[in-house]
Amino acid sequence: MRRLLVTLVALAALAPLAAPAATTITGAGATFPYPIYGRWAYAYQKKSGVQLNYQSIGSGGGVKQIKARTVDFGASDAPLKPAALEKHGLLQFPMIMGGVVPVVHIAGVEAGALKLDGATLAAIYLGEIRQWNDPRIATLNPDLSLPDKGITVVHRADGSGTTWIFTNYLTKVSETWAKEVGNAKAVSWPAGLGGKGNEGVAAFVKRIDGAVGYVEYAYALQNRMAYCLLQNRAGRFVAPTAESFQAAAANGDWAGADHYYLVLTDQPGEGSWPITGASFILMYARQAQTERAQAVLRFLDWSYRNGAAAALKLDYVPMPEAVVRMVERTWTDQMRDAKGQPIWPAR
Repeated sequence: MRRLLVTLVALAALAPLAAPAATTITGAGATFPYPIYGRWAYAYQKKSGVQLNYQSIGSGGGVKQIKARTVDFGASDAPLKPAALEKHGLLQFPMIMGGVVPVVHIAGVEAGALKLDGATLAAIYLGEIRQWNDPRIATLNPDLSLPDKGITVVHRADGSGTTWIFTNYLTKVSETWAKEVGNAKAVSWPAGLGGKGNEGVAAFVKRIDGAVGYVEYAYALQNRMAYCLLQNRAGRFVAPTAESFQAAAANGDWAGADHYYLVLTDQPGEGSWPITGASFILMYARQAQTERAQAVLRFLDWSYRNGAAAALKLDYVPMPEAVVRMVERTWTDQMRDAKGQPIWPAR
């Protein structure tokens, strides 16, 4: 899939710092939040000021580019551990939360009709369950007529935070998955075809009858894909919705998370969606180009404070106001210019 470029425009009047003219900011990384970043970009673009190009290349690529200092910020759905952040002089903070959903293409099976639990989903991705009418799937779906058709497993081909969230969940619900495959942005897949980005996975699943894949929920909606119901820790089959993502996110203790390292998969609660996660921004703590860093922070600040309605329309979960205040204190306290001076004013 070709890289997706977003042109964002900053409105100086909405931010506490004046924006210099003709500044271009660059970012790269996660495809998981791309639909909402695109929506925010469209709204923000009308306020012309600072241009920003965002390359939707996957979390692995975003981490590589920020480490190489080829972009002003990276975006990753897989949070970096504190030691890795400190090693590279990076700060990370959550920008948005949402859900990863299993999607299928089975003739006659509509969105929300197929039920899966974690163990069965893991067995499908392990290649242990190969037919849609396998007894383990049929037992979960007694009222659904499942075909005697082979399953085509579709996964990400690139280093992906969506994969990190998905495999993190599978390690929690399947001992076999945890031992044989594990949790990472890129894993050695036991079965299936690889698609690049959420876009590539969605395209494969839509094209192949009998396919199953996993995508960020906005991609499932935009592509009118048949998402599955998943059984959560409370034993309930739940649908992917803003409400079920919020139920999972409600358990997140951001104040107690070291460097905002927090994983939201397999959370308790009757209404919780099991594969919920946050998407993170990565920036350097010491900024050599102050004006560019300030322009990035102005856009992020605007998105936090003006983007909630758009996020909810796409079934993302906006960051709570208390977390936004926490993040912006981090900007003030920990982000410095080349002379060691703060680049974001305290509020």
